Amino acid sequence: MKEQEMFQKKCQEHMESNFSNFLEDLNKIISIPSYFQEDDSKYPFGKEIQNVLEKTLEICKNLGFKTFIDPEGYYGYAEIGTGEKLVGVLGHLDVVPPGDLGKWENPPFEPVIKDGKYYGRGSQDDKGPTLAAIYALKTLLECGFELNYRVRFIFGTDEENLWRDMPKYVAKEEMPTIGFTPDSKFPLIYAEKGLLQCKLTAKNESGMVFKGGDAFNSVPSSILVEKTEELVKALNELKYEYTEKDGKIEILGKSVHAQVAETGINAINRYLHALKISGKETKSGNFVVENLIGYDFAEPIFGEVKDEHSGELKFNVGKIEFTPENEILCIDMRIPVTYDKEIIVKKITEKAKEYGFEYKEHDYLRSIYTPLDSALIKTLMGAYQEVTGDMVSQPIAGGGATYARAINNCVAFGYVLPGSPKTEHQPNEYIILDDMKMAMKIYMRAFEKFKD
Repeated sequence: MKEQEMFQKKCQEHMESNFSNFLEDLNKIISIPSYFQEDDSKYPFGKEIQNVLEKTLEICKNLGFKTFIDPEGYYGYAEIGTGEKLVGVLGHLDVVPPGDLGKWENPPFEPVIKDGKYYGRGSQDDKGPTLAAIYALKTLLECGFELNYRVRFIFGTDEENLWRDMPKYVAKEEMPTIGFTPDSKFPLIYAEKGLLQCKLTAKNESGMVFKGGDAFNSVPSSILVEKTEELVKALNELKYEYTEKDGKIEILGKSVHAQVAETGINAINRYLHALKISGKETKSGNFVVENLIGYDFAEPIFGEVKDEHSGELKFNVGKIEFTPENEILCIDMRIPVTYDKEIIVKKITEKAKEYGFEYKEHDYLRSIYTPLDSALIKTLMGAYQEVTGDMVSQPIAGGGATYARAINNCVAFGYVLPGSPKTEHQPNEYIILDDMKMAMKIYMRAFEKFKD
């Protein structure tokens, strides 16, 4: 057996023998409900996000890494190795809210293993992948691999919201020479659509007050609303699924990430549709019914918006709120990489105005594109192909917004394997245990190849 093959076999055996320690550490950070919550703590995104940042750095320190935490609480990092070259691995420790707890078979922050799957909020997005990459490098080092470069694991805390963390890092810290974020799927993502989030606000003349949805970037799985005979009749006519709950109506949908919004079922859209059919007029209902119901990609607003690299524009109503004064729609859009943001803004502003809404930008992240013949992509694709033997799967253009946008020369790399389900942002989020192990093997080989 060749020396390289013997070394890889040794590493894989060590990884298997140490896997229970990985799971034990993963349990520690999954159990922390690190979604954004306004509280009276001094930390920018709440005490629980600070807790998970501190716990992750504690784990890294115990594994032999040098650690640093931003005094303001925006980010932290763990570093190992020597040399001028700095490889950055960017992961986020915040998660989306769990949503309706009744849809979880087990509590989202009490991880369990069942039928070869590890369940818990953050298992796939992004605590599990981040810790898998850390353990992959640690396994290599314990098996005798010698680094001639530095690796820095950079931990963000606001990826699921407004990305107020990475600008702080960029302003104050050393930039990696090259890097990846384990926050998507294999083999890798070479292009990411632009992310545009906005709020549409109009005067509320309906007399209704309610709210629903958990996050801009998640298709709402349900909405709990007041029951009326007219609404029930409309839901039945439309054949929309619902249940009665505590004297109210819970309209059901299917939650998915906003980057694939057309594959989910938007409970907010269904409610507004049924409301309009029942005879209750709202500006939001008119906007949604005429521009979104029956259309996967909001074509009445934008026309056909797609390109060969990244596909169609994606559009999601993630949250809604009717206050006594206003109707507010919170919208997430994923813009194809070759399209100008300003054209998209102009079209939605004009369309919103027709219904009495004002447009206000909430967040924007530029699109990114890394040439397929770049050294970074060749290195990572080589690692993936050597470990998996998969010579068919090719680099992907995606709609997700990962930390690959935060620094130059960075792409999203794993860790969901081709053919495996993406469960991020959904109830009962999980990752397959064997996929975890395969991802670790791929990351180990990538760290080896960065030395070449």
